[in-house]
Amino acid sequence: MENTKTTANKKEIIIQRLNLLLADYQIYYQNLRGFHWNLEGRYFFQLHDKFEELYGEASETIDDLAERIRSLGGTPLHAFDDYFQKAQLNAAKNVSDGEQAVQIALKNSQVLLFHLKEILTVANEQKEEGTLQLIGDLIVTTEKRIWMLKSFLV
Repeated sequence: MENTKTTANKKEIIIQRLNLLLADYQIYYQNLRGFHWNLEGRYFFQLHDKFEELYGEASETIDDLAERIRSLGGTPLHAFDDYFQKAQLNAAKNVSDGEQAVQIALKNSQVLLFHLKEILTVANEQKEEGTLQLIGDLIVTTEKRIWMLKSFLV
């Protein structure tokens, strides 16, 4: 039987990874909002709606991640300076070209997928079922989004 300290350390590792993912999701979300607001050109109508759909989905994911962190006994990151310090994604500023916005959303999604798979491995090793379910569902959604974004760019 594991001692309480070992169990707490395992949860702390998952909490830290989830917080890093949360920071990247916040940057991804804000990038999508900027794309939605600033798009111009021939893809405006379809991408304006698509980016709104994607940032709505990202907002729900952010809430799910924060609630998972809380349920594990942690505190989710919740300040912009924390996001910028922890995130691997960069803020995309003044992007108005549709194809460029899709390329950035694709690259952001690929980074998120990498993090999701890392967390899945750790959660699986630690038999952390709640995190496994959440992350597994996010992997499926992210892989589908990557496929769709790539298909747009062909």
